[in-house]
Amino acid sequence: MENTLNNTTAQQGHAVGAMVPRPHVIKRVRRDTKDTFTIELVGAENPTGMFFSPGQFNMLYAFGAGEIPVSISGDPTKTKRLIHTVRVVGPVTRALRVLKAGDTIGVRGPYGTPWPVEKAEGSDVVLVAGGIGLAAIRPALYYLLANRNKYGKIALLYGTRTPADILYRSELESWRGRFDLEVDVTVDRGDSSWWGNVGVVPMLIPRAQFDPLSAVAMMCGPEIMMRFSVMALRKQGLTTDNIYVSMERNMKCAIGLCGHCQYGGRFVCKDGPVFAFDSIVDLFNKREI
Repeated sequence: MENTLNNTTAQQGHAVGAMVPRPHVIKRVRRDTKDTFTIELVGAENPTGMFFSPGQFNMLYAFGAGEIPVSISGDPTKTKRLIHTVRVVGPVTRALRVLKAGDTIGVRGPYGTPWPVEKAEGSDVVLVAGGIGLAAIRPALYYLLANRNKYGKIALLYGTRTPADILYRSELESWRGRFDLEVDVTVDRGDSSWWGNVGVVPMLIPRAQFDPLSAVAMMCGPEIMMRFSVMALRKQGLTTDNIYVSMERNMKCAIGLCGHCQYGGRFVCKDGPVFAFDSIVDLFNKREI
C-alpha cells in the first residue's frame, strides 16, 4: 500500500511540475498582419538549448490572463531563441499582443508529435498550409531545406483569405527564388495589388510537381481546407498513410490531464497534434469530437 501511495504521489507531483511554466523573456515582437504577430523568446533561466522537433507546440502563459497552445514556428536548427506566430482570437492572445521586448511570459513544452521529416527521406514532399497554418509548417520546411540532399522534389502550397493576410512575405519571396523548391501561393479574394492565383488551396495541388507514388504530404490549416486538400491529394494518387495533418482542437493542459482535446480514443496534445490521416479518417469530419 505504501509503495502504491508513493507512486501515486510521484505521478501527481510529475503532473504538477509539468504544469509549471518557465519564464522566458521577449526579445522581439513583429506585427505580421492586422491580427497576427510573431514573438521571439529566450529562456530567462537557460538562454540556450531550447530544442524542439518540427510540428511541436508550446503552451504560452500571459500572466494574469492564462495560457494557450501555439505551434513553434522557428528554425529547429537554431536553438537560442523560440519563435511563435500568434493570431489574436481571445483574451490570452490579446494580452500577449500588447507585450513588448523585455517583458516576461511563461512557457511550457515542447509538446506533441512532430512532422514525419525522417520518414519522408528519399521521397518528394508536399507542404500544404492555410492561413496561420503556415506557422506550423515552417519548421518542417526549414528542416527539409537544411537537409535538402535527403529529399526529392519539395512543394509548398499556401493560401490565405486576402493578400494582406499572407505571412512571412519576405521568406516566401526568398523561397520562390530557389531552384530546388516549388512555391505556389493563392488567395480567396484578390485586390488591385494582387497578380497571383485566386482560389482555394486544393486547386494548387493538381499542378504541383511531385510523384504521388513516393510522396509524403504534410498540411495544417482550417479543417475544411484540409478536408478538400486530402481529397485532391488522394485524387492525384497519394495514399492516406502518406498524408499527415496537424490537429489543434481544444488543447488546454498539453499533458492529457484535462481531457479537453480528446479526439475519439486519442488526445490531440499527447497523440498529436500531427496525425497520419489514415489513423483519424473516421473522426476527421465529426465536429462534435
